[in-house]
Amino acid sequence: MAKTVTAKKRLGQHFLVDLTVAQNIADTVDVAPELPILEVGPGMGVLTRMLLEKKRRLKVVEIDEESVDYLRKNLPQLGDDNIIPDDFLKMHLERLWEGGEFMLIGNYPYNISSQIFFKMLDYKEYIPVCSGMIQKEVGERLAAAPGSKAYGILSILVQLWYDVEYLFTVSEHVFSPPPKVKSAVVLMRRNSRTSLPCDEKLFRTIVKSTFNQRRKKMRNSIQNIVEKGSPILSNPILDKRPEQLSIDEFIELTIQVQREISRE
Repeated sequence: MAKTVTAKKRLGQHFLVDLTVAQNIADTVDVAPELPILEVGPGMGVLTRMLLEKKRRLKVVEIDEESVDYLRKNLPQLGDDNIIPDDFLKMHLERLWEGGEFMLIGNYPYNISSQIFFKMLDYKEYIPVCSGMIQKEVGERLAAAPGSKAYGILSILVQLWYDVEYLFTVSEHVFSPPPKVKSAVVLMRRNSRTSLPCDEKLFRTIVKSTFNQRRKKMRNSIQNIVEKGSPILSNPILDKRPEQLSIDEFIELTIQVQREISRE
């Protein structure tokens, strides 16, 4: 029997052992059959084996040396050239597949899942589709609608560019070792938005600053961005709390703030 990999807490490793769940995750790649695939954090390759059966171009990136060694010894059909021993968060993704588009998938390490999706946003022109398994709470935040408790910074920044579908919930008992929380499988596909009618950096600043004070009305946060006495501060929308605003309302607010700042 092949030697197994020791799960490392510092890497947030929880190895998926349920083949049915792995197959259901692997089947999400069928939504974009033309795209090559990059799997993040393959571990011992349970999901990787299912992806290989799809007969698609496949690369995996794995930071754990023990897992890399395991994959090389036990998945020769993957090929050493397709195993990237690297930190996904530090990779230059535009260098994969001659700068072409690809699909991102994985049983993502829970301790860096949000960072993975922010990295995805930085490379959104290369990643039209992303799917995989994450902590249930993060999945709910990704898919949350305005007005819900889970709606926040991650919801808005991801949904600005992607349509998010929460596919199904996964029990903690299908992992070794089992995490303390349930998991979720999500599917994200680039929406039709190609650009913003406002400054994206300012948009992010407004979203982050308002949600960092999410229990307060929007006015409390915005007054730290514009001049004291700015006419924007009389806008009725600022009587709302940030979780009540849609993405389009945040865009419109950013346009107004940008216009006001340019006058100062």
